[in-house]
Amino acid sequence: MKRIYEYKDLQPILDSLLQDKESSDLEFKAAKGGFPHSFWETYSSFANTDGGAIIFGIKEKDDQFFLDGLTEEQARKYEKDFFNRMHSKESVNIPLLKENDVQTIKFHGAYFLFFYIPRVDRNLRPVYCGLDPYTGTYRRDFDGDYHCSREEVNSMFADANLASPIDGRILKNFSKEDLDADSIKQYRRKFEQWNPDHVWNALPEDKFLEKLNVFRKDRKSGEYGLTYAGLLMFGTYSAIMDENPNFFPDYQEIQDPKDRWVNRICPDGNWESNLFQFYSRVLPILQNFLPKPFQLEGNQRRTETPAHVAVREALTNALVHADYTENASLNIYKYPNRIVLSNPGIMLISIKQYYQGGESICRNKYLQTMFTFLGSAEKAGSGVDKIICGWEDLNWKRPYLIEMKRPNKVVLTLSMESLLDESVKERLSKLYGDKIIDIPQEQRLTLALAYSEEEITNERLQYALNMHKADITKMLGQMCTAHLLESSGHGRGTKYHIYGLNVRSQDANMGLHMGLNMGLQDANMGLQDANIGLQDANMGLHTIGLQKKKYSKEEMRRLIIDYCNEWRTAEEITTIVGRKFRYVRDIILPQLSDVLEKMYDIPHHPRQKYRAKQKEGEF
Repeated sequence: MKRIYEYKDLQPILDSLLQDKESSDLEFKAAKGGFPHSFWETYSSFANTDGGAIIFGIKEKDDQFFLDGLTEEQARKYEKDFFNRMHSKESVNIPLLKENDVQTIKFHGAYFLFFYIPRVDRNLRPVYCGLDPYTGTYRRDFDGDYHCSREEVNSMFADANLASPIDGRILKNFSKEDLDADSIKQYRRKFEQWNPDHVWNALPEDKFLEKLNVFRKDRKSGEYGLTYAGLLMFGTYSAIMDENPNFFPDYQEIQDPKDRWVNRICPDGNWESNLFQFYSRVLPILQNFLPKPFQLEGNQRRTETPAHVAVREALTNALVHADYTENASLNIYKYPNRIVLSNPGIMLISIKQYYQGGESICRNKYLQTMFTFLGSAEKAGSGVDKIICGWEDLNWKRPYLIEMKRPNKVVLTLSMESLLDESVKERLSKLYGDKIIDIPQEQRLTLALAYSEEEITNERLQYALNMHKADITKMLGQMCTAHLLESSGHGRGTKYHIYGLNVRSQDANMGLHMGLNMGLQDANMGLQDANIGLQDANMGLHTIGLQKKKYSKEEMRRLIIDYCNEWRTAEEITTIVGRKFRYVRDIILPQLSDVLEKMYDIPHHPRQKYRAKQKEGEF
């Protein structure tokens, strides 16, 4: 994040800060009444996530931000108080900031205090406020700071222990009988194929497994036994479940998001569901979806392309970087136009470091070694170079990585579409006519991405365009003003859509505002003119009434069920019930899981929609 004092003109910068709706690395706090107690919670959350800036002197009201500067005396006092408290264990366990990380800025006679909190390395996590890590550890998501669970804190402590990888733990009361003999034999055959001259090929099985650290001896304690990595890689499913009841690797092939999977590989009792068997079954399926051009190397046909290598690397990364202590599953989804790989856990490096490559930090080092001998799990870095190169070789969209929270997951999307393929170009030309030719290339790429993925965010564009976040924010604003895009949502979760293709909730709002000014009859006419149908018009009228009446739980339930006669987003439901988005998403919708179905089984899917469950025989 660029420091505020690096700018010559503060007016546009502060204006931009007040309008910044995409950033999860910025927090405003009004401080006229004293040093905000919640400061330390945000300090913890930024340090444990991706870093960020805290600004004193800007207040929030009704999702709007206003300059509410401090006096010079207040700014100096708060800065002094901060450094005194930062070195007190009662405030925070680790002092992270130096003098140049705290800046006082004078603007239009008022003072603003900026604190720049860095992201800490995994060996320093968790950063927590107070004396107890289990009550004082926070992380960051789009909605702000959230308190970490005991399991999340324990995972941070485990990740911080560099000398003892999680998967190297020796298991008590487990033995070779808990391993699947066929998996070991199949692995050895593949090992020999990839490493025909390796000296380990001549070793007896027990010695071979020791070399792989399936079994190992702890030099400090003298303890010898089966490692957690060995159990995950080669164990019987019943033995794995005895150690980790949450273990459930799952592959689904989905042709239509509205329908169930057409092919699935998951622990169903028909195979020993360990990581080696899952990898061996899923990888060929994923690679079979890739184009196989006829290429010769010498006189031999080359069957493995850079894209095949990319898929193998991506699948292996998901397996070896997963946190198998998380209460979440490892999921691989194959859609008609993309592959989505989702593994439990938090990133051990920043997303920026991931894309830069060269940073080799692995949560499960013993698993990584086992996969390395199968031609996977590049130890020189994150493997992202191979993934990106493989996709560039096919001129497909750049792979896209995000972190999700609660449950913690790392999600990699491999789109199998060109960013500007002919069908997208044709559709954009129909939407915008000749105007599409005159707009800048970055805006055309943004429109293509918004059309093919239905919605985009500032963060998504950061990894698709070679532009800084602030420049993307400015560009998105210009595109909304020019009616190329429209935004939905609010705060840090703002999403952007092709203008006019997401008009249902917008037109309902227009009808609502007309109704407030013109009466219920005119509101009905306004909704009809908006072409959203009589039923949505009635929903708009219900919304008008809802602004004035507190509905009972049953009335709210019936309203939502009636409205969700077709797929609806959480934002649309928020509009119709007149409640805050976060309350609807986190409280109301989970309570309706018995009557609403989700379009996507992936938790917190960015394009999630809800529909009333269909009765048998209905279509």
